[in-house]
Amino acid sequence: MTLTSFIDASVGDGRRQLDRLRVVLVRPSLPANVGAAARAMHTMGIARLVLVDPARFPHADAIALARGATVVLDAARVVATLAEALTGTQMSVGFSARPREFAGQVHTVRGAAALAIERAATADVALVFGTEMSGLTNDELAQCTSVATIAANPDYPSLNLAAAVQIAAWEMRVAALGDRVWQAPRFAPATHDDVATLLAHAERTLIGLRFLDPHRPRRLLPRLRRLFARAGLEREEVNILRGILSRIDELIERQARQ
Repeated sequence: MTLTSFIDASVGDGRRQLDRLRVVLVRPSLPANVGAAARAMHTMGIARLVLVDPARFPHADAIALARGATVVLDAARVVATLAEALTGTQMSVGFSARPREFAGQVHTVRGAAALAIERAATADVALVFGTEMSGLTNDELAQCTSVATIAANPDYPSLNLAAAVQIAAWEMRVAALGDRVWQAPRFAPATHDDVATLLAHAERTLIGLRFLDPHRPRRLLPRLRRLFARAGLEREEVNILRGILSRIDELIERQARQ
């Protein structure tokens, strides 16, 4: 297997693991939060949303806040109890900011994400969030196999529901696919000959400017060579610099004629 095919296979596995995640919102009271949570999920590639006894759903506010993620709302399941929402899962992570006496295993959101994605390789996993005002009850949290908490300001640890979903969804994506970044396009790099020609041109121009004394050059040219090497110049950048030098040469010649 080539390195490229190995990476492609790994990405495919990570996406399948994300497909096995379901976000469960227990008794959400504000339709706008449901829509914003759907958008948070969609941006991270998590598609399965389950609503437990929502106050109002479907609702125009949910659609408005989803903003392009209505596909998640359209496929959302509505159930009456948390037990129904957890049917078929082998792991469920209840999110809570408040310490609970009988919470069982408590993880950071990052630690919970690593465990959830590992389990999602073979089974369904639920991420469970409580109401906007009070979160999950003790009984609801007890139905989850583990607990996760999001580190926050201890003086004000309350997160908006959709914000909590966004953080959890992002951690799940990173655990599944890695912390990937986009890359700016790279153009043709300058060759050794390109840089050598640039240095020769710079030397002539700097002598014409009387910035460089050819009889006592000191370390100017080696330092310029090191600067260009460190910059990793592209061929087009070399052309730009030579164009600037050529314009300076013209001005020097014009001044000499005058």
